Amino acid sequence: MNLSAQDHQTFFTCDSDHLRPADAIMQKAWRERNPQARISAAHEALELEDCATAYILLAEEEATTIMEAERLFKQALKAGEGCYRRSQQLQHHSTQYEAQHRRDTNVLVYIKRRLAMCSRKLGRTREAVKMMRDLCVFQLMKEFPLLSMFNIHENLLESLLELQNYADVQAVLAKYDDISLPKSATICYTAALLKARAVSDKFSPEAASRRGLSTAEMNAVEAIHRAVEFNPHVPKYLLEMKSLILPPEHILKRGDSEAIAYAFFHLQHWKRVEGALNLLHCTWEGSLSMCLAFRMIPYPLEKGHLFYPYPICTETADRELLPTVFHEVSVYPKKELPFFILFTAGLCSFTAMLALLTHQFPELMGVFAKAFLSTLFAPLNFIMEKVESILPSSLWHQLTRI
Repeated sequence: MNLSAQDHQTFFTCDSDHLRPADAIMQKAWRERNPQARISAAHEALELEDCATAYILLAEEEATTIMEAERLFKQALKAGEGCYRRSQQLQHHSTQYEAQHRRDTNVLVYIKRRLAMCSRKLGRTREAVKMMRDLCVFQLMKEFPLLSMFNIHENLLESLLELQNYADVQAVLAKYDDISLPKSATICYTAALLKARAVSDKFSPEAASRRGLSTAEMNAVEAIHRAVEFNPHVPKYLLEMKSLILPPEHILKRGDSEAIAYAFFHLQHWKRVEGALNLLHCTWEGSLSMCLAFRMIPYPLEKGHLFYPYPICTETADRELLPTVFHEVSVYPKKELPFFILFTAGLCSFTAMLALLTHQFPELMGVFAKAFLSTLFAPLNFIMEKVESILPSSLWHQLTRI
């Protein structure tokens, strides 16, 4: 998660920053556009006191390795916990102290989340899972009001999938995959992956078409339908029908940017579950006529089965977020039927109409049929007459005998 300048000011500053000199410097630093000036301001703030937000800025913008960033975040954690404890005791004294406590809370949560991500990137996945669980417990206790904006539960899901701890993944989904909570591609497609995992190893499209789908297979298919309706761009990346690129710094929910980010980090989990991609492919491509996910997604601006209408503005935003020079931005897929299906439907309809007209008006249709056949064979008769007039009669006689 890379925050925008506006996010930095929302999370890491408050109206009472002028009470602490280091925070006053950092308030200007977050608004500074020049990276070197921001780093210089952070060092200046650290000369006055241990400032948690200054360590955050240096870890994000000056550190060149994950280990160096982790070291700075640990220093930030020590300073942030001290500020949090002090502001927690004063939060009820005035609205100014309450705002300061809210800011210190956001800073502390951000630091812990970043430390968890550093642990995960350095291979300490179990340690990262523990830290993320602690943060999610705070969220359920409503201790940190902005915690949902950090998407810690999505990071937890991905870490648990790395450990192949599917039971805990299901437990996390049970808490966060609720109708009242915001959705994401991570939540929807992880739920589909777990349901597909129960049936994918023995799934066969031929057998399913003969006997029909079992209850577990139908649940998996419906979960894929739900995921595709939320973000229809993901399957092409998971099925490697479209090449992946590095995810952008910012993503847009339900957009191509979110699909790239999800597939980039979760494709390995789908490949690890035997047959999961095969079931996704069968559902997406329509090998099972009864469960074609692509035909079930609504058009843009239509009311979806499970979600709000797909916003048409996502394409414009994705073009700003993604490098269009070497990546073709995915747009909301059009529901185009294959040519063979259209041709077969048209031929059947035309044949049925001819049969009906012949039954109702046999004499008139006979006249039309004779006229049509004579018109159809007129060029052939003309060519035969020309050939007969050009070739010698003996040769033409031998050819006709052959």
